[in-house]
Amino acid sequence: MALVTLREVSLHQGTSLLLDQVNLSIEPRERIALIGRNGMGKSTLMKLIQREVPFDNGEVLYQNNLHIARLEQEVPRDMQGTIFSVIAGGLGQAGQNLADYLSLSTCFETLTPKEQTQLENLHVDWSLQAKIDKVLSTLDLQSDVDFISLSGGMKRRVLLGRALVQDPDLLLLDEPTNHLDIESIVWLEKFLLNYPAALLFITHDRALLQKLATRIIELDRGQLTSFPGDYPTYLARKAALLETEAKHNALFDKKLAAEEVWIRQGIKARRTRNEGRVRALERLRAERKQRREQIGQVQLAVAMAERSGQLVLEAQHLSYRFQNRPLIEDFSIVIERGDKIGILGPNGCGKSTLLKLLLGQLKPDSGSVRLGTQLNIAYFDQLRESLNPIQSVADNVMEGSTTIEINGEKKHIISYLQDFLFTPDRARGPVKVLSGGERNRLLLAKLFAKPSNMLIMDEPTNDLDMETLDLLEELLTDYQGTLIVVSHDREFLNRVVTSTIAFEGEGRVYEYVGGYDDWLTQRRPSMVAPPLSKKPHPKSSPIQTKPSQKVQFQQKALEAEITKLEAEQAHLHQLIADPEFYNLPPHAQQVRFDEMTQIEHQLQCLIDQWETLAT
Repeated sequence: MALVTLREVSLHQGTSLLLDQVNLSIEPRERIALIGRNGMGKSTLMKLIQREVPFDNGEVLYQNNLHIARLEQEVPRDMQGTIFSVIAGGLGQAGQNLADYLSLSTCFETLTPKEQTQLENLHVDWSLQAKIDKVLSTLDLQSDVDFISLSGGMKRRVLLGRALVQDPDLLLLDEPTNHLDIESIVWLEKFLLNYPAALLFITHDRALLQKLATRIIELDRGQLTSFPGDYPTYLARKAALLETEAKHNALFDKKLAAEEVWIRQGIKARRTRNEGRVRALERLRAERKQRREQIGQVQLAVAMAERSGQLVLEAQHLSYRFQNRPLIEDFSIVIERGDKIGILGPNGCGKSTLLKLLLGQLKPDSGSVRLGTQLNIAYFDQLRESLNPIQSVADNVMEGSTTIEINGEKKHIISYLQDFLFTPDRARGPVKVLSGGERNRLLLAKLFAKPSNMLIMDEPTNDLDMETLDLLEELLTDYQGTLIVVSHDREFLNRVVTSTIAFEGEGRVYEYVGGYDDWLTQRRPSMVAPPLSKKPHPKSSPIQTKPSQKVQFQQKALEAEITKLEAEQAHLHQLIADPEFYNLPPHAQQVRFDEMTQIEHQLQCLIDQWETLAT
């Protein structure tokens, strides 16, 4: 039986029809990616499934005793307490009682007699502590650290723990990789691949989507369409559907135009006394009125300033320490006009500090920075702090003017914002009602409106839909100025940057040619950060010796078994990617999903054994 079933569900939000008689079935152990343009209602659909948003028409059916947990897109601003108490809060009042008891019992003597009595009478379910401790261990979190003091990525990990502690049958993840560093994203991929519950997740991370999804569903103009298979299969089938839709609409419009010409013949048309044809025309008009056109693409263009000098920036032997911890040690770089540089590293390693040092906003402990001439710098803020939530979308961009000049062409602010898919009504509305993706689009609109020859971008891909992300990559690739971008999006780095600055621990910062994949092949093995799990990493011997015959025999046997399982895995992937697979009964589908999970687990065990033998 399906965990959740939506039948002919419709939902309006204001004047917008977000869901138009949609149908959806979520089976156990499915990993479904929910994609669609920003503002289409993906997050709202998740809230509806979790019973947080009422729907207008249709019905939603749930499996008996179904438990659903959700990781929200944004970190709540008012969340406080230790990591333990935040995770315990996912268990409702019982979890909160446990957290309160453990916290207050450490300072029992300082409590008033009344507070001591209340604490002693507090009902505590001690069995919950083991459940919370297990999540803390799995996510490698320290229970007594203050939540507010954490980085954005660590806060997301804690909130994931808050969802996992509930042992959900269906886990909803809204942009789970936002603010996570690459190491954490890779860990999350592996964790979710082996997670036993069903997943419904929204993501802009194409690498995660390709790795994780067993099915892709798209929310487009109020309709849900299912695409079995991987992301490339989705792209091909989506292109075919849009082509068919365009042909159908063209034929429909041609027929309607011909009928409009006929009816306008006046007397001649009335003489035919063809009332059936007139009624058919009225139906055609009504159908055309109900058609929801495909949303256009974002029109990205950057206001270019005069060219900078050939030398943009030169840093020599930079070093900087924070609280006696080395963030950057003896780093040098020369940046020239037109360079596109990516910066990657774990959260809290010092990426933002490096940007401030390079731009002269922070003084290094040692070393020097020399900026080039005629620099016009535009900065993209990942925390969206440059947006005023009370002001309108237009007011945030225009800054006192009603027109914007882009490379010699003047545009009215409303027209300019329409290029970024903000309707006139949306442009005049407040920023606080925008979705996360729409806010990022607004930041891009604000950034690109200012003439620049150097772009500094901190996590620009967060929350963007796939289409806008592709266009942003194309624009930045063609950008004639200099780009420095901090990003944890592996595909984005591969497609945009020409060199990568990587933080590799203990203040070691190095520059590599190429993007993320190039860094993986070039990085210094001794500098690679340890994995997130607490499992100790086997140390390599300083002297490489040839394996014994027994070890070689065991390795060959493991390799043969791995090859066999990979072939079975590929065969199962092919079966599940076939559209006919989803016409099978749910129990038959479940058998295949269980086989896939078992093979993935066996493969990981065999690979771990092979790596142990190889060390």
